[in-house]
Amino acid sequence: MRPPKNLHPQNLHPLRLHPDRLFPAEPSQRALARRLYDEVKDLPIISPHGHTDPQWFADNAPFSDPAALLIQPDHYVFRMLYSQGVRLEDLGIPALDGSTVENDPRKVWRRFAEHYHLFRGTPSRMWLDWVFAEVFGLEVRLEAATADLYYDRIDMLLRDPAFRPRALFERFKIEVIATTEGPLDDLRHHKAIRDSGWAGRVVTAYRPDAVTDPEGVGFVDNLRAFAEIADEDVGDWRGYLRAHEKRRDAFREMGATSSDHGHLRATTADLSIVDCEALYAQVRTGKTSAAEADLFRAQVLTEMARMSIDDGLVMQLHPGVYRSHNPSLLARFGANMGADIPLPGEFVHGLRPLLDRFGNDPRLTLILFTLDETTYARELAPLAGHYPALKIGPAWWFNDSPEGMRRFREQVTETAGFYNTVGFNDDTRAFLSIPARHDVARRMDCVWLAQLVAEHRLPEDEAHEVARALAYDLAKSAYKL
Repeated sequence: MRPPKNLHPQNLHPLRLHPDRLFPAEPSQRALARRLYDEVKDLPIISPHGHTDPQWFADNAPFSDPAALLIQPDHYVFRMLYSQGVRLEDLGIPALDGSTVENDPRKVWRRFAEHYHLFRGTPSRMWLDWVFAEVFGLEVRLEAATADLYYDRIDMLLRDPAFRPRALFERFKIEVIATTEGPLDDLRHHKAIRDSGWAGRVVTAYRPDAVTDPEGVGFVDNLRAFAEIADEDVGDWRGYLRAHEKRRDAFREMGATSSDHGHLRATTADLSIVDCEALYAQVRTGKTSAAEADLFRAQVLTEMARMSIDDGLVMQLHPGVYRSHNPSLLARFGANMGADIPLPGEFVHGLRPLLDRFGNDPRLTLILFTLDETTYARELAPLAGHYPALKIGPAWWFNDSPEGMRRFREQVTETAGFYNTVGFNDDTRAFLSIPARHDVARRMDCVWLAQLVAEHRLPEDEAHEVARALAYDLAKSAYKL
């Protein structure tokens, strides 16, 4: 990599990824962590839940430019910049009204580089530095002075066939990746992937929120579209459930092994058929109270658990997020603009109706996630440490960090053990960060296991078995991949 003419090599800050990053400072534990990590670092990646675009793998077209690849899809990146006064318009994020935003990707990249110092100490900095060094071979640090050097290098490589989506998928040793689509998606890109003959395994996951949340935007219109795509009359409760069953079957045909549910709370219900019919008749009108909407979502979760027992889809629950907390940003740019904020969680009472019916049935796998870390030791670990149907998802979203991963293992392991957890999933739209995220998770799990070995709480030979399970086996098994 040759620096621009106006930059002198002695004035550039080197970009180096230390081989012992995240490992303990204490020498004997660091050596243990190294030994464990050396055995799992090159295992294939199981990515069982995420939000990459299946069209990337269907079309296998070159990524357009560095900004479109690394900045504009990544809410971890632009939420930090927005918090420091950088307008989303200046990052090229399109506005809903079609008004003018920055359309020069080089200018967007320069603005990002000028503010890269804001990410010091964050997981995003670790992930991005890994991408810069390992994927694009950059050897100097990103800052204002090196913005054009970075842009030119990345832009040049994106034109190389080795940097197209399928080639990167194979280079990253991804064994399988799950995207997430809604019930109104026709799954055309998954069909194209399947029909292409490419060996890469890209599956979908069923995310029915658009037709299960009466408070969601366009819910009534979505029900009409749901009826059409499922070819089912959804005018009554039974027809509505049949439409879900048909769509789940269509998703399973495209490789789905899981469903995903992004509810506000982990509330479930077990109403009579008569009460379900009456509640559904009300929500179909679009005039629903907050209590009725919450009860409907709660009943739908229990129905989805029943369907999972019937069709085998693993069920994921991601509750406890106040979506689009910033109304002016939502009105101008839409959802998923970095304004989602965690809420306190509650599972013991909320899940009781569902667990009373299905919690003892080993045919159901319900994976629970939380952003409220106070629930790990108090609720999730005791619940998953008892009910055969329950598993605990990894540290998620805001907690997908070295510290969050450490807190997760500390609070969950003593009650639920390792085998009531499901390994790691990256849950990201940022495709190139996937191997970086898995590497961080593998390192941090090895750090935790090294501590157990050093404290004589776990024999080293067993720690090696657990390290492999956490890096690969548990996710593959839990998600039926």
